[in-house]
Amino acid sequence: MAIKDQPQPPRFRQISNIVLLLSSLFLLANIFLPNLLGPQIPQVPYSLFVHQVQEQDVVRASVGQNEIRYQLKGEGDKPGQVLSTTPIFDLELPKLLQEKGVEFAATPPSKNGWIGSVLSWVVPPLIFVAIFQFFMNRGGGGPQGALSIGKSKAKVYVEGESAKITFADVAGVEEAKTELVEVVEFLKTPDRFTAIGARIPKGVLLVGPPGTGKTLLAKAVAGEAGVPFFSISGSEFVELFVGVGSARVRDLFEQAKKQAPCIIFIDELDAIGKSRSTNAAFGGNDEREQTLNQLLTEMDGFAAGNTTVIVLAATNRPESLDAALLRPGRFDRQVLVDRPDLSGREAILNIHSQKVKLGPDIDLKAVATRTPGFSGADLANLVNEAALLAARNKRLTVAQEDFYEAFERVVAGLEKKSRVLNEKEKKIVAYHEVGHAMVGAVMTGGGEVAKISIVPRGMAALGYTLQLPTEDRFLLDESELRGQIATLLGGRSAEEVVFGSITTGASNDLQRATDLAERMVTTYGMSKVLGPLAYDRAQQSFLGDGMGNARRAVSAQTAEAIDQEVKEIVETAHQQALDILKTNRELLETITQKLLETEVVEGEALHKLLAEVRPLDQVAA
Repeated sequence: MAIKDQPQPPRFRQISNIVLLLSSLFLLANIFLPNLLGPQIPQVPYSLFVHQVQEQDVVRASVGQNEIRYQLKGEGDKPGQVLSTTPIFDLELPKLLQEKGVEFAATPPSKNGWIGSVLSWVVPPLIFVAIFQFFMNRGGGGPQGALSIGKSKAKVYVEGESAKITFADVAGVEEAKTELVEVVEFLKTPDRFTAIGARIPKGVLLVGPPGTGKTLLAKAVAGEAGVPFFSISGSEFVELFVGVGSARVRDLFEQAKKQAPCIIFIDELDAIGKSRSTNAAFGGNDEREQTLNQLLTEMDGFAAGNTTVIVLAATNRPESLDAALLRPGRFDRQVLVDRPDLSGREAILNIHSQKVKLGPDIDLKAVATRTPGFSGADLANLVNEAALLAARNKRLTVAQEDFYEAFERVVAGLEKKSRVLNEKEKKIVAYHEVGHAMVGAVMTGGGEVAKISIVPRGMAALGYTLQLPTEDRFLLDESELRGQIATLLGGRSAEEVVFGSITTGASNDLQRATDLAERMVTTYGMSKVLGPLAYDRAQQSFLGDGMGNARRAVSAQTAEAIDQEVKEIVETAHQQALDILKTNRELLETITQKLLETEVVEGEALHKLLAEVRPLDQVAA
């Protein structure tokens, strides 16, 4: 796909600019050249001029509005010197000149003054018009000056030899690709569907988290179909002036209908498609609502001759869209573009790895196993980070260790070797991380402990414990969630067991554990006291109820019961972590001493050490 070139400005504009430039130069020459080329007359203060008149040294004077020129008496036959001064408002000056016998007169008007007057009236408006056209051309994106502000800002991609994207360039979203294959068929052979009375969908909405490839999928549809592709962001419709957005919507659809069959892709649809009832509750936005109304009208206006114009749109907030936008006849289909599974992540890594030189030890399936929850954009960034690390280490190919280091850099941050801990802090961090690892080794739901490190990383992490899932999981039961909370509290529990006190290092662990326990009670209904009820609005909207409150309005008694249940879950998990660490106290010391010596424990050595941790049922026994 290639971007279509914009039309060049008309020739008459170039000619008018040249005429404007010549007129300006002529005006400047008329004003400044006489002063530059004329004789240079010395300037004196006005008080000196008056003193010379009173001493009768002045022969004649020419009095003007901005200058007085006068001539002094000469010696013998030689004429006197000519001087000038700046006049002030002095009504007594003519009387003084007459009394002292000075010949004086008013300065005659300049012969070419009318030219400067005419140009002073003509040139400034021309300059203003030129500046106005310049800014309107830049702001409107077109050659029609002020009228171009209502023109669409969509980028038009047409089929070309370079940068053509097809379904082969997209991986990890096979279900979404299957649904979009039908859209390609609609665009290629619309007659096959209309011949039997089928109606081609007018709109397809791509829904999914950020970075999952919604825009890439839309370009792949256009690449497969070989049709023009109009791409624009929802925010580009909305401007300061009311009515501009709707004008741009009309212009966009007019251009698309002229090039049908084609695709219109609107990214971040929620920028203009938010529910109008929500806007009304907060005062509304006339410009956004008019733009949305125009979009609804245009999508309804696809007549029989324009059925091959298909609108693709993308959003990660479908719950905020207006109901009129999602009804059949506008966006007929909603396609979920979700995060990829294990096989999908491996396929995405294969695609992005084709652009880098891989070493013989590369195992992309092992990398895909380490990256659950990564989107396509995350995986592309991972491959690029691995290539950068290999180049930084002056290797000719990317090794497996580069991928593992890139993964840790993405999830935990860059190593901060300059952040040196004192011996006391280093011991506290070591016991803290070993506590996480030992509890995580015997509790279910947290994955396999793969690495313990006390090398500082990122913004605030003084150490970290890396747990990797053994498989993709979509459901967790109550015991597994409680196990995750106990693992999060393992670091704080180790500090209590060893030092008898706690530090500020567990603040993030406590926050995550409390949030998880609250979700168990308010969202998942895992409370015997409160029963199978949902008290959380988070599933309805990313922003809760729109007022910053994620929890439903509940009574004081219910709120107190929720707090008590959350506290009970966290305290039970905390006691489980303490029991595990106290029973395995000797092993806690052994692993910590090894970690203090090497700073990092991983691989087979770590697995052997953690295999000696007594499980929870044995601790209870």
